Formats: sequence, C-alpha cells, structure tokens
Amino acid sequence: MFKFIHASDFHLDSAFGALPARKAAARRRESREMMDRLAVYVREHDIDAVLLAGDLFDSASVYQETGEQLAAALGRMQARVFIAPGNHDWYGPNSPWTRVQWPDNVTVFQEDRITSVEVPAWNAVFHGAAFTTPERRLGFLRGYMCPRDGKVHIGILHGEPESGEPRYAPIRKTEIASSGFHYLAMGHVHRRSEPMQIGGTLCAWSGCMEGHGFDELGEKGFYEGIVSNDGAVEVNFVPFARHRYVSVKVDVTGQSPKEALLAALPEGTEQDLYRISLVGETGEGGVDTAALQEDLDSRFYALELRDHTEMSQDLWQRAGEDSLRGLFLRELLSQREEASTEQAREMIDRAARFGLAALDHRDLG
Repeated sequence: MFKFIHASDFHLDSAFGALPARKAAARRRESREMMDRLAVYVREHDIDAVLLAGDLFDSASVYQETGEQLAAALGRMQARVFIAPGNHDWYGPNSPWTRVQWPDNVTVFQEDRITSVEVPAWNAVFHGAAFTTPERRLGFLRGYMCPRDGKVHIGILHGEPESGEPRYAPIRKTEIASSGFHYLAMGHVHRRSEPMQIGGTLCAWSGCMEGHGFDELGEKGFYEGIVSNDGAVEVNFVPFARHRYVSVKVDVTGQSPKEALLAALPEGTEQDLYRISLVGETGEGGVDTAALQEDLDSRFYALELRDHTEMSQDLWQRAGEDSLRGLFLRELLSQREEASTEQAREMIDRAARFGLAALDHRDLG
C-alpha cells in the first residue's frame, strides 16, 4: 500500500499579466512558494509518491532560480517524485530539466515515448513520457499496454482529451481502457475532471494548482490517493490554492448598486479575485463604477467591475414627450430596437445616459 498526490500545471513564472505589476509580482512569488507548502503537506501527510503531470514551468526558459527552488522543495518532500514534462516545459537541451540538478528522489521522464521505473518495495511500476517539442500530434498511449504481471501500474502523462485536430498528445478513452494502468495521472487541462473509471483504469486531470485568470474559476489544488495492496485506487480532491478567481452577476434593479452587491457577496472574499458584472435596470445616472471600485477594493485581493445594466424602461417611456428630451430618446430608442447585439444596446444605453446628463447639466464623471 502507498499514498500519492497527483498534481500538474503549476506554470511557474507565469506573467499574471492582467494584474497590476505589484500584485503580479506577488502572485509569481506565491507560485514559487507553493512548492514549499506542498513539500510540507507531503511530509505531514506521509505521502509516498508525488505524480507531477507536466507544465510545472510556464515555459522552457524560466529563471534559473525558479528551477532551483522547485528542485529544493522536491528534495525536501521525502517521497518519490515522478515528473512528465508537458508542452509548456518540454524536455530539451536548454530546458530547466537539463539546467538544474535534480535531487535523487526525483525522476524526470526524458523520452517522447513511455518508459518505466519500478519500485519493488511497493510492487509498483511508474510509467511516463515527456514532450520534447511544444506540440505532439500523436498520443503517448497509442499501442501501449502494461504487462499483466501482478504489479501495480501507475501512469503519469501530459496531454489533451481526444479532439478533432490534436496538437498536444491526445489521450483517448479507448487507449486508456486497454492500457492496463491502475491509475493514470493526467495534466494539461486546467479545469480538473472528476475521477473517471475507464475500463480497469481510474484516471483524472487534476487541473492547475493556481488559477491565472477568469477562465480558470473556482477551487484549485490536487488529488490525493491511496493504492491498496490489491491495486485498488481511491482519490480525493484537496483544495490548495491561496486565491480563487470568482465571476458573479449581481442584479441591481430597484436598489443602489453598492447595497445590491454587498447583499450578494459571501464573507471571506479578501484573498479572492472577483469579476462582478452588474446587471438589471438603473436610472439615468447608471452605475458609478469608479466610486464603487474605490469603496469595495479592500474587500478583495483584486476586483474587476463590469457595468452591464440597462436604462430603466420608465426612462425610455419618456421618449413620447413633446420635448428635446423626448426627441433625443426617440432617436436612440429606434436605434436600440434595431440593434442586433447586446454590446450595441449597451452602447446606446450609455449614450442615452450621457445625453440626458448633458441636457440636465449633470456630471456623470
């Protein structure tokens, strides 16, 4: 019996370009420190094997100290570590896999075909392969089958789900089913999958360890598993990221935007990055997003506000007035009814608000 964790897609030295420079630098530093936290977890939870399924680095030309810090953390884990380089951190002459001295407990798979390492103490064999170029159209599992020798067979691979135009070593369900792996640890997909039983193989994509943008929402972390003596595998997800990306919509109809937003938000958002889209109907003034941002910034690690509100229908009904205001609104209302996209309607609403403000000599900022 042995315990393992399965993780992937750290993307160390990622730019975090959407954040302000100071916070982007802090996120890069935290990403490097993540490996130190993971080493502590491995020791405290008596983990025997660490399966890292690629893209640990954001590119094959990261800072030397980033590779050295990762190597030091892996060396402190007191566990066997198996790494299958991915398409971002592919194995090559100038990659960190060749420029850094890796500890004795670390095995980095180096070939663009599956090779194996046996651990007799666990009656187990670990199988893995490496990207040796940024793209690979053929899957590593093509034609591969583990021997039926009574041993526990664990696979570590980086690759995409099967697709019409494969670029990143597609992993096909039919190949998983015939592979003979007891567990297949997969990387590349940043949204974790639930563990899947395909044939005799339990497998999963663990997802990225830290979200890097609003296309990577929710909890991020790794799978922790246990392999029994008869080869049965159980895994559970462990949230591990310091920060989450969260995207929500808040309807502000009939209330002040700030009150609506505060009522909709949970407690404990200080470490999270939020994108809040304000929807519903508002008056002529719309939403003062700059003031709202200033009021609420301290409640979040980072906050992005988007105003998608529409002007109240009561205001559009004034288009029937026999006045300059009515004439202005009738012209815009006609354009609004002919608009084919939500973006076009939002622009017309914005024009209406600024135009009405000008007629009333109000300042919308």
